[in-house]
Amino acid sequence: MPGEKLPLSFFSDYDTRTLAQKLLGCELVHESPDGLTSGMIVETEAYLQDDPACHAFNRRTTRTEPMYGIAGTVYVYLIYGMYQCFNIVSNAEGTGEAVLIRALQPTAGIELMEMRRLVRPGKAPGMSPTGKVTLKELCRGPGKLVQAMGIERDKHNATLLSGDTLYLRSPVAAPQAITSGPRVGINVGRELPYRYYIKDNIFVSKG
Repeated sequence: MPGEKLPLSFFSDYDTRTLAQKLLGCELVHESPDGLTSGMIVETEAYLQDDPACHAFNRRTTRTEPMYGIAGTVYVYLIYGMYQCFNIVSNAEGTGEAVLIRALQPTAGIELMEMRRLVRPGKAPGMSPTGKVTLKELCRGPGKLVQAMGIERDKHNATLLSGDTLYLRSPVAAPQAITSGPRVGINVGRELPYRYYIKDNIFVSKG
């Protein structure tokens, strides 16, 4: 049924690139002590074990250990020393693959998202004249969406169980058109068309 919580088995039903596409239109929900926030996934990137841009490409480390867990495990990592990125582990246990969630279309808890993203006026792209981050920019990028959704490091290596506080809901309606292309912000494997997004959706990040 549309809008139902997705079971953990959903994430193991597909290979990584297919899962990256199937996640488009799904709703990411976080029930935190501050309140509920959610957003429809509009952009993803797939990272495969034989992909030089994948964290699990070279060797298995303490940092990448969650990537070898069961599909549906949460993998959160820090980039640029200040931004967290949210990934969903994919493929068979022990493989080392994941899907990066790059952008969301906010659907609930927008005021809470704005509060979390609030910065000094003039210091962030997408700032409105009122000093707030615009709706379009709230979750338009992997670091922005993690901040807006209030996803902390305590979710690292957790699983997206339907009974937990961080989970996904099935799409209310399937995306009409999905586009693929090169990934963004990486130095190797940039030519691989492993980035997927809903065509013409204004909440997709700048690529």
